[in-house]
Parts: sequence; structure tokens; C-alpha cells
Amino acid sequence: MPSYQTKTQWLALVVLGIVSALLLVVAITAFRIYFYGSANRIVKADAAIVLGAAVWGDEPSPVFRERINHAINLYKRGIVRTIIFTGGVGKNDHLAEAVVGKRYAMARGVKPANILIETESHTTHQNLEYAQKVASLYHQSKFLIVSDPLHLKRAVLMAQDLGMDAYPSPTPTTRYRSFKSQFEFLMRETYFYFVYLVLKF
Repeated sequence: MPSYQTKTQWLALVVLGIVSALLLVVAITAFRIYFYGSANRIVKADAAIVLGAAVWGDEPSPVFRERINHAINLYKRGIVRTIIFTGGVGKNDHLAEAVVGKRYAMARGVKPANILIETESHTTHQNLEYAQKVASLYHQSKFLIVSDPLHLKRAVLMAQDLGMDAYPSPTPTTRYRSFKSQFEFLMRETYFYFVYLVLKF
């Protein structure tokens, strides 16, 4: 019969193997999230859905501003005809994120008739779900999802799970520039990506 020490060593090896496998899965997923958002695809669509982010008073935060500027660029280049801003009123705010985004875009030449908003969402999934409802009223079905590069794999997966014909459109610049901030964002997105996969099954 195997000794107690042999059994303990065998169990330790099994645990080590499981932990190593899990770490490998996490690492591969993190790499996929990173490279998915770094690809620059040019796809014409009915609308750009700008995922909400924080606002500072009446102005978009730097993160939100990067997303809005990218959507405006897509609009002015004729890649999309409409911009859909998403996001409700955050804690301690008095304006919805979508309203702030719309005002910012209008001030930079986007016609009000080419802007749609939803002002009830507070999560990425809600951003997409409520934007889809608004877009359906105007018979729009093909979308570019605009957000920070590391956010897009999860966001586009959510959009496609909602039945949307959706494609990533990462901001060419990001406020997450330092290695530390990018690494923290990547780890957070990897965690939420796994959470979403678990919850949807």
C-alpha cells in the first residue's frame, strides 16, 4: 500500500496541476482580451454605440471623452450614420452620461438628428441592451461598439449574445497608458469576462 507520505505527495501534485491549468487558462484569456482590442477593423455600420463612462459635472471624464471623440471621428468619416450614447445618472451626478456625451458631440458638429441616447443603464450589459431597444425603433441592426480596447472582447460578446450584429471599434488612444493601469484594467476585464461566461450558462 502507498505510504501516507506518497499519498500526500500525489495529492500535492494533483493540486499543483489543477492550479497550473487554471493559471494557464487565465493567462491565455488575458492575452486574447488584450490582442482582440488591439486589432483595428474598419467596418461600416448603421450606428456606433458608445459605452458609458464617468462624467465630471457637465463634462465627460477623460475615459469617456476618448470614446466620444472616436465615435465622432467614425461619424465624420462616414463609417456610421448615427451615434448612440449610453449611460444613466451616476452616483453624485446630476446629468446622465448619455446626455453629457450628446452635448459634447453636438458641440463638435454632430447633427442632433444623428444622435440617439438611452439614459437608464448602469452596466455594460444594460448599455447594450437599452441601446439595442432604441436602435430598433429606427430599424438599425449593424453596430460598432466603441470603448477602450481592453473592454471590447467582453462587450462585443455581450452584444452578440443579445442578437446584435456587432463589431469592435477600439479607441485609438486610451487614458490607461501606464503599465500598472493597463495591467489592472486587463486583470479586471479578465475576471469579469469569466464571470459573464459563468453566469450566462
